[in-house]
Amino acid sequence: MATLTFNPFQQLKTARLLLRRIDENDVNEVLALRGNPETMKYIPRPLAKNKQDALEHIALINEKIDTNIGINWGITIKGNPKIIGIIGHYKIQPENFRSEIGYMVLSEHSAKGYTTESVHAVVEYGFKQMNLHSIEAVIDSQNVASERVLQKNGFVKEAHLLENEFWDGKFWDTVIYSILKRNFKS
Repeated sequence: MATLTFNPFQQLKTARLLLRRIDENDVNEVLALRGNPETMKYIPRPLAKNKQDALEHIALINEKIDTNIGINWGITIKGNPKIIGIIGHYKIQPENFRSEIGYMVLSEHSAKGYTTESVHAVVEYGFKQMNLHSIEAVIDSQNVASERVLQKNGFVKEAHLLENEFWDGKFWDTVIYSILKRNFKS
């Protein structure tokens, strides 16, 4: 079983980005992400309706970090402290040395390579720091942009589940992508 500790919290750096811990000062950006129907289009979760909802989400993220059951980062462009997205290991299975990553980026920052860069950093952290054997991402079958991000990072399609999730009055397909540690290229 993988033994996890996220304290002290480790920031991640890429060529253009700093992935840092999210705090209450990020409430407006978290609300912009989680409250935007376009950003949440492929994420079957309730929209954040106000700052209180965003603060509760931030508290949940930090509670998971403090209890070593999940880790998320705010994605920032170096030199600008405002987060443009959130990324992390959401569902960790220590007994299987596996986790699920998830991510979202504000629409005005999509198609610039930031998500691909962030996924690479978080996957590298998972394999090198968390000692994971495999990492998965579960995406909506219609989310072509997310599929491309995963493929650029070496993920392969494991499954396409038909109408396996019911949300907001309809059934959703989900697609599972994964990568094994031995196939990851630093």
